[in-house]
Amino acid sequence: MSEFHWGHALLLFLALFALYSPIAALSSYLPYMEGYTPKEQLRLSLGLFRNVTVLMLLALWVGEPLLELLGISTAALSATGGIALILAAVPMMTGSGSSPPAPDGEAARGPKAPWRSIVFTPLTFPLTFGGTTFGFFVAYRADVAGWKAGIAMTVAGLAYAAVTGITLYLSGHLVRRVSASTAAVLDRVAGILLTAIAVTLIASGGTRLVDDVLNSL
Repeated sequence: MSEFHWGHALLLFLALFALYSPIAALSSYLPYMEGYTPKEQLRLSLGLFRNVTVLMLLALWVGEPLLELLGISTAALSATGGIALILAAVPMMTGSGSSPPAPDGEAARGPKAPWRSIVFTPLTFPLTFGGTTFGFFVAYRADVAGWKAGIAMTVAGLAYAAVTGITLYLSGHLVRRVSASTAAVLDRVAGILLTAIAVTLIASGGTRLVDDVLNSL
Protein backbone atom coordinates (compact mmCIF):
# COMPACT_ATOMS: atom_id res chain seq x y z
CA MET A 1 0.00 0.00 0.00
CA SER A 2 1.18 3.52 -0.79
CA GLU A 3 0.95 6.59 1.40
CA PHE A 4 -2.36 8.33 0.83
CA HIS A 5 -2.79 11.78 -0.67
CA TRP A 6 -5.84 13.45 -2.23
CA GLY A 7 -4.45 12.77 -5.69
CA HIS A 8 -5.56 9.16 -5.26
CA ALA A 9 -9.16 10.25 -4.83
CA LEU A 10 -8.93 12.59 -7.82
CA LEU A 11 -7.46 9.83 -9.98
CA LEU A 12 -10.28 7.52 -8.90
CA PHE A 13 -12.91 10.06 -9.91
CA LEU A 14 -11.24 10.79 -13.25
CA ALA A 15 -10.92 7.08 -14.00
CA LEU A 16 -14.58 6.50 -13.18
CA PHE A 17 -15.65 9.55 -15.20
CA ALA A 18 -13.73 8.31 -18.25
CA LEU A 19 -15.09 4.79 -17.84
CA TYR A 20 -18.66 6.07 -17.46
CA SER A 21 -18.45 8.62 -20.33
CA PRO A 22 -21.53 10.82 -19.61
CA ILE A 23 -22.21 11.58 -23.30
CA ALA A 24 -22.35 7.90 -24.21
CA ALA A 25 -24.30 7.09 -21.04
CA LEU A 26 -26.85 9.82 -21.79
CA SER A 27 -27.71 8.31 -25.16
CA SER A 28 -27.93 4.81 -23.66
CA TYR A 29 -30.42 6.05 -21.03
CA LEU A 30 -32.82 7.65 -23.55
CA PRO A 31 -34.95 4.57 -24.36
CA TYR A 32 -35.48 3.87 -20.67
CA MET A 33 -36.59 7.42 -19.80
CA GLU A 34 -39.19 7.64 -22.57
CA GLY A 35 -42.78 7.48 -21.39
CA TYR A 36 -42.19 8.59 -17.81
CA THR A 37 -43.45 11.84 -16.34
CA PRO A 38 -40.95 14.51 -15.21
CA LYS A 39 -41.67 13.56 -11.59
CA GLU A 40 -40.97 9.89 -12.29
CA GLN A 41 -37.80 10.78 -14.18
CA LEU A 42 -36.61 12.78 -11.16
CA ARG A 43 -37.33 9.79 -8.94
CA LEU A 44 -35.38 7.56 -11.31
CA SER A 45 -32.43 9.96 -11.16
CA LEU A 46 -32.51 10.11 -7.37
CA GLY A 47 -32.89 6.33 -7.24
CA LEU A 48 -29.84 5.90 -9.46
CA PHE A 49 -27.82 8.27 -7.25
CA ARG A 50 -28.90 6.31 -4.15
CA ASN A 51 -28.10 2.91 -5.67
CA VAL A 52 -24.69 3.99 -6.97
CA THR A 53 -23.88 5.50 -3.57
CA VAL A 54 -24.78 2.28 -1.75
CA LEU A 55 -22.80 0.10 -4.17
CA MET A 56 -19.86 2.49 -4.00
CA LEU A 57 -19.81 2.34 -0.19
CA LEU A 58 -19.97 -1.46 -0.28
CA ALA A 59 -17.10 -1.61 -2.77
CA LEU A 60 -14.91 0.81 -0.84
CA TRP A 61 -15.42 -0.44 2.69
CA VAL A 62 -16.21 -4.16 2.39
CA GLY A 63 -15.73 -4.93 -1.31
CA GLU A 64 -12.65 -7.13 -1.16
CA PRO A 65 -13.72 -9.36 1.77
CA LEU A 66 -17.29 -9.47 0.46
CA LEU A 67 -16.21 -10.82 -2.93
CA GLU A 68 -13.98 -13.37 -1.22
CA LEU A 69 -16.81 -14.45 1.09
CA LEU A 70 -19.28 -14.90 -1.78
CA GLY A 71 -16.70 -16.41 -4.10
CA ILE A 72 -17.58 -13.90 -6.81
CA SER A 73 -15.05 -12.11 -8.99
CA THR A 74 -15.42 -8.76 -10.73
CA ALA A 75 -15.00 -10.69 -13.98
CA ALA A 76 -18.10 -12.72 -13.18
CA LEU A 77 -20.00 -9.52 -12.36
CA SER A 78 -18.99 -8.02 -15.71
CA ALA A 79 -20.09 -11.10 -17.66
CA THR A 80 -23.40 -11.27 -15.76
CA GLY A 81 -24.04 -7.59 -16.43
CA GLY A 82 -23.37 -8.13 -20.11
CA ILE A 83 -25.89 -10.96 -20.29
CA ALA A 84 -28.55 -8.90 -18.50
CA LEU A 85 -27.90 -5.93 -20.77
CA ILE A 86 -27.98 -7.84 -24.03
CA LEU A 87 -31.41 -9.27 -23.19
CA ALA A 88 -32.74 -5.71 -22.96
CA ALA A 89 -30.69 -4.22 -25.80
CA VAL A 90 -31.40 -6.62 -28.68
CA PRO A 91 -35.17 -5.84 -28.82
CA MET A 92 -34.28 -2.12 -28.99
CA MET A 93 -31.78 -2.69 -31.77
CA THR A 94 -34.25 -4.72 -33.85
CA GLY A 95 -37.20 -2.47 -33.05
CA SER A 96 -39.26 -5.31 -31.58
CA GLY A 97 -39.29 -3.67 -28.16
CA SER A 98 -40.50 -0.27 -29.33
CA SER A 99 -44.03 1.00 -28.72
CA PRO A 100 -45.88 1.96 -31.90
CA PRO A 101 -46.57 5.68 -32.36
CA ALA A 102 -49.97 7.01 -31.31
CA PRO A 103 -52.50 7.82 -34.08
CA ASP A 104 -51.80 11.55 -33.87
CA GLY A 105 -48.14 10.95 -34.67
CA GLU A 106 -46.89 11.65 -31.18
CA ALA A 107 -44.85 9.09 -29.28
CA ALA A 108 -46.78 6.91 -26.90
CA ARG A 109 -46.02 8.16 -23.42
CA GLY A 110 -47.29 5.34 -21.24
CA PRO A 111 -44.42 3.70 -19.40
CA LYS A 112 -43.72 0.11 -20.32
CA ALA A 113 -43.20 -0.76 -16.66
CA PRO A 114 -43.36 0.98 -13.27
CA TRP A 115 -40.31 3.19 -12.82
CA ARG A 116 -39.22 1.25 -9.74
CA SER A 117 -38.84 -1.89 -11.85
CA ILE A 118 -36.00 -0.42 -13.94
CA VAL A 119 -34.13 1.73 -11.43
CA PHE A 120 -31.82 -1.11 -10.36
CA THR A 121 -31.79 -3.31 -13.46
CA PRO A 122 -30.78 -2.18 -16.01
CA LEU A 123 -30.23 1.51 -15.07
CA THR A 124 -27.99 0.92 -12.05
CA PHE A 125 -26.65 -2.50 -12.99
CA PRO A 126 -25.10 -2.91 -15.46
CA LEU A 127 -25.52 0.40 -17.35
CA THR A 128 -24.05 2.59 -14.61
CA PHE A 129 -22.34 0.37 -12.05
CA GLY A 130 -20.99 -2.95 -13.25
CA GLY A 131 -18.22 -5.32 -12.32
CA THR A 132 -15.51 -3.07 -13.77
CA THR A 133 -16.71 -0.09 -11.74
CA PHE A 134 -16.88 -2.21 -8.59
CA GLY A 135 -13.36 -3.41 -9.31
CA PHE A 136 -12.10 0.16 -9.70
CA PHE A 137 -13.31 1.06 -6.21
CA VAL A 138 -11.89 -2.11 -4.65
CA ALA A 139 -8.51 -1.71 -6.38
CA TYR A 140 -8.07 1.99 -5.55
CA ARG A 141 -9.08 1.43 -1.92
CA ALA A 142 -6.69 -1.50 -1.59
CA ASP A 143 -3.84 0.70 -2.79
CA VAL A 144 -4.03 3.05 0.22
CA ALA A 145 -4.61 2.55 3.94
CA GLY A 146 -6.27 4.48 6.73
CA TRP A 147 -9.61 6.11 7.46
CA LYS A 148 -8.57 9.38 5.78
CA ALA A 149 -8.06 7.51 2.54
CA GLY A 150 -11.46 5.87 2.94
CA ILE A 151 -13.18 9.22 3.47
CA ALA A 152 -11.44 10.79 0.47
CA MET A 153 -12.37 7.84 -1.73
CA THR A 154 -15.95 8.13 -0.47
CA VAL A 155 -16.04 11.80 -1.50
CA ALA A 156 -14.81 10.80 -4.97
CA GLY A 157 -17.48 8.11 -5.10
CA LEU A 158 -20.22 10.55 -4.12
CA ALA A 159 -19.08 12.91 -6.87
CA TYR A 160 -19.28 10.03 -9.34
CA ALA A 161 -22.76 9.07 -8.10
CA ALA A 162 -23.87 12.70 -8.55
CA VAL A 163 -22.59 12.71 -12.14
CA THR A 164 -24.60 9.57 -12.94
CA GLY A 165 -27.80 10.96 -11.42
CA ILE A 166 -27.45 14.29 -13.23
CA THR A 167 -26.75 12.53 -16.53
CA LEU A 168 -29.88 10.40 -16.16
CA TYR A 169 -31.95 13.48 -15.30
CA LEU A 170 -30.64 15.32 -18.38
CA SER A 171 -31.54 12.36 -20.57
CA GLY A 172 -35.12 12.70 -19.31
CA HIS A 173 -35.18 16.34 -20.41
CA LEU A 174 -33.78 15.41 -23.81
CA VAL A 175 -36.21 12.57 -24.48
CA ARG A 176 -39.20 14.88 -23.89
CA ARG A 177 -38.00 17.18 -26.66
CA VAL A 178 -37.67 14.71 -29.52
CA SER A 179 -40.34 13.73 -32.03
CA ALA A 180 -41.76 10.23 -32.37
CA SER A 181 -39.68 9.47 -35.49
CA THR A 182 -36.51 10.79 -33.87
CA ALA A 183 -37.24 8.77 -30.74
CA ALA A 184 -37.58 5.61 -32.85
CA VAL A 185 -34.22 6.25 -34.52
CA LEU A 186 -32.60 6.98 -31.15
CA ASP A 187 -34.03 3.73 -29.80
CA ARG A 188 -32.34 1.79 -32.61
CA VAL A 189 -29.03 3.65 -32.20
CA ALA A 190 -29.13 3.18 -28.43
CA GLY A 191 -29.93 -0.50 -28.95
CA ILE A 192 -26.84 -0.90 -31.14
CA LEU A 193 -24.72 0.96 -28.57
CA LEU A 194 -26.08 -1.08 -25.66
CA THR A 195 -25.60 -4.36 -27.53
CA ALA A 196 -21.99 -3.40 -28.24
CA ILE A 197 -21.48 -2.56 -24.56
CA ALA A 198 -23.06 -5.87 -23.57
CA VAL A 199 -20.82 -7.86 -25.93
CA THR A 200 -17.78 -6.02 -24.57
CA LEU A 201 -18.78 -6.81 -20.98
CA ILE A 202 -19.34 -10.49 -21.79
CA ALA A 203 -16.07 -10.78 -23.70
CA SER A 204 -14.07 -8.90 -21.07
CA GLY A 205 -15.58 -10.79 -18.15
CA GLY A 206 -15.34 -14.14 -19.92
CA THR A 207 -11.70 -13.57 -20.86
CA ARG A 208 -10.78 -12.67 -17.29
CA LEU A 209 -12.69 -15.67 -15.96
CA VAL A 210 -10.71 -17.98 -18.25
CA ASP A 211 -7.45 -16.28 -17.19
CA ASP A 212 -8.38 -16.77 -13.53
CA VAL A 213 -9.04 -20.47 -14.11
CA LEU A 214 -5.75 -20.92 -15.99
CA ASN A 215 -3.80 -19.05 -13.31
CA SER A 216 -5.28 -21.25 -10.61
CA LEU A 217 -4.09 -24.46 -12.34
